Amino acid sequence: MRLVLSLRGYVEGEAEGELVVVNQRISFYGEVRDGKLVDGRSIVGKILVALGTRGSTVAPYILYGLSKRGLAPRAIIVSSIEPMLVAGCVLSSIPLAGGLPPETIRQIHDGCQGKLIVKPPRAEAIIEC
Repeated sequence: MRLVLSLRGYVEGEAEGELVVVNQRISFYGEVRDGKLVDGRSIVGKILVALGTRGSTVAPYILYGLSKRGLAPRAIIVSSIEPMLVAGCVLSSIPLAGGLPPETIRQIHDGCQGKLIVKPPRAEAIIEC
């Protein structure tokens, strides 16, 4: 399966790599530690795909800290955007796109390959499973 998706671009950049798919909203405060999700899956150097994020104002600094230690995702794609996620991606220079249809998250899975090209206000994601 190959999907080509037009999304909304928030933080400019390009990334390619393996996807880690989370079919819920995640919090960088308490649900991500040392580049791993609480279920043990690594996000290091991968494209993180999720419904969105939730959490506190400390989330951008957690994402920045992951980036400085080489433990951050290569890019992030979400269904809905939250301001703290944008701030964290700007601080960390992590490409960010939003507007992913929630039903698409149910069609893809960990291990799919993706490419994200973000040039705000537009972004394109190519996903192959």
